[in-house]
Amino acid sequence: MDDREVQPPCQPTPEPADQGPAKVGPLGRPQRRVLPSRVEVPEVGVEPGLRFACLLDGRGGARHLNWAEAERWQPADGVMWIHLERDHPHTRQWLLTGSGLDPVIGEALLAEESRPRVELVDDDELLIVLRGISRIGEGVESEMGAKGVDFVPVHLWIDGHRLVSLRDRDHQLGALRDIRNAHALGKGPIRPGDLLVKIADKIVKDLEPVLDNMDEEVDRLEDELFDHGNISEYVRGHLSNLRRQSVHLRRYLAPQRDALNRLQNEDVSWLTERDRSHLREVTDKVMRYIEYLEAIRDRATILHEDLAGLVHEQIARTSNRLTAMAALLLPPSLIAGLLGMNVGGIPGSSDPYGFFEVAGVAVGASALVFAVLRYMKWV
Repeated sequence: MDDREVQPPCQPTPEPADQGPAKVGPLGRPQRRVLPSRVEVPEVGVEPGLRFACLLDGRGGARHLNWAEAERWQPADGVMWIHLERDHPHTRQWLLTGSGLDPVIGEALLAEESRPRVELVDDDELLIVLRGISRIGEGVESEMGAKGVDFVPVHLWIDGHRLVSLRDRDHQLGALRDIRNAHALGKGPIRPGDLLVKIADKIVKDLEPVLDNMDEEVDRLEDELFDHGNISEYVRGHLSNLRRQSVHLRRYLAPQRDALNRLQNEDVSWLTERDRSHLREVTDKVMRYIEYLEAIRDRATILHEDLAGLVHEQIARTSNRLTAMAALLLPPSLIAGLLGMNVGGIPGSSDPYGFFEVAGVAVGASALVFAVLRYMKWV
């Protein structure tokens, strides 16, 4: 599921209407009302360029905003989170002319640059680029070589009153869906710093199942290689794909670690000490993932070397067999060549048993060559 398919949980469940005195249980205590298990949330992505917009209520919930309400927002209204499609023309127009942001900041948010980074824009504003897991079509191979998932950028701008996040129209970030679900249940972030920490944590957390799948794939390839001796094109292709995928992930995880490390040290007023502590935990988690990824890459490299060794051994065995066959056929070929010369004086040409005698000599010579090869342990 992703932020295209799941409705954004930007509004808490309304309180049930008063139905008189609460029912009393058998022990004389009032029985608790059972709230509905499903939470109705507004539809997402119905307006051009806008995925969703929320106004945080400071109690773990949020109120849904449409484009018009988001454009009329003022800092006095509360903390707003607006999530946009980066490559939509209406998003560009709003960022550059209607958002109140400096046009330089707007252009930076709209840029194709996707390397994770953190920049202090003003005394209390941050421009952030992180990368998260996006679900793509099953069977579709992504840029990092994985099927079904891709590692895509999310651009963020945040100050003490507003967070603006952007992702491409065809990208689907499950991390943002989880935060909206928490808002729908009244358990979401309540402050700008808390919201930013939750986004960073969810983006990083979604990497864990991808790394677990890669580790399981290495285990499976080890079994194929050593238990079954399978050195087919299938094993070689999957092993190469694993190495390519680990290199691609490592390429972005290292800058993401540096970006998060810088984020926790930025001197902004809306980032509390508790937020910085959580960011340190997120950074540690990224470091563990990098170590995990390096272990996967090393295992894949060792497997590749073992696979190359097995292929070379198979080629050597095949060459030895062909050499042995050529050696066994050498005496008959030599005898046939000598007796087949078109000259006089060929021995046994008038002997009615000459063919059988020559054949016997050839078989005996081949048997002698086979014994020599066997003694040399070539066959």
